[in-house]
Amino acid sequence: MTVTVRDFRTEDAAAVVALRRACVPFLIVTEEAVLFEVATANPAKKYRLLVAEEDGEMIGTAHVGIAYDSEVPGQSSVTPQVLPGRRGRGAGSLILRTAEEHLAANGATSVYSWALDEPSSLAFAERHGYLPKRPAHFQRLDLAAGALPELPAELPSGVVLRTAAAYAADPRPLFDADAEVTADEPGDISMDMDDYEDWLNHTWNHPCLDRELTTVVEVDGRVAAFTAAHTDGATRYLTAMTGTRRAFRGRGLAKLAKTDSLRRARAAGYREAFTANDAGNGPMLAVNRWFGYEICASEVRHVRDLVRPPV
Repeated sequence: MTVTVRDFRTEDAAAVVALRRACVPFLIVTEEAVLFEVATANPAKKYRLLVAEEDGEMIGTAHVGIAYDSEVPGQSSVTPQVLPGRRGRGAGSLILRTAEEHLAANGATSVYSWALDEPSSLAFAERHGYLPKRPAHFQRLDLAAGALPELPAELPSGVVLRTAAAYAADPRPLFDADAEVTADEPGDISMDMDDYEDWLNHTWNHPCLDRELTTVVEVDGRVAAFTAAHTDGATRYLTAMTGTRRAFRGRGLAKLAKTDSLRRARAAGYREAFTANDAGNGPMLAVNRWFGYEICASEVRHVRDLVRPPV
């Protein structure tokens, strides 16, 4: 049996969704989102969506791209995903080699990759020269059965809850807040979000972003905190980002935003809530424990230096 790697085709969308759900069931992925990400990728990202096939059957996939919005030049990423029952046949290695060659040819000097925190995935990363860096945790909350905190009977003076949909005419205040809190997130690849049009294209217009379930906390008319909700349009809800601007921290506004969003998500029929946090993000991990989230899996980010091909 022969394993090959090629670029994604439009007709692959359903198979990519099924494969990702089998490999990482803690994320939200839809066919519309897969097609959107391929069609709207920033040219500077040099993005490729690779798929691995064994005798015509898709058994692996990977996002590949340059971290064009990082403050550090030359950073890139790829995370191979191979169906659990089809590992050990060379698909992951072939995806990785293809990705690394593409990234190096486009100026990458280092490549970051996530590996599930379990023996076979960690061993795969080590065999391919990747060094472990930061762990992160996937967390799950049973929205159908779990209790949720009540919203306060009366909000503090000057505090107003809105949805992201209220900013449809001018989402710039949400971009400013997102850029600030993203800059403070712990991680290996620092991000410098200074391109509003790029944010509109890839964050605000993402098909999984549920603007009605995304809660924004305003204080005296200013965006102070928010929680961004991604949904699959059926039963699964994911917190894509929760943050509080620096001037408003320590007031419980992140909890307020998440409480409002989660309660409305449950009322809308969503049954499971997921999120993920860097293991070093103690404040958000504590907030999620307070809501009743439980760690359902962990992963470790790895890095390898790349040797650029001769010119």
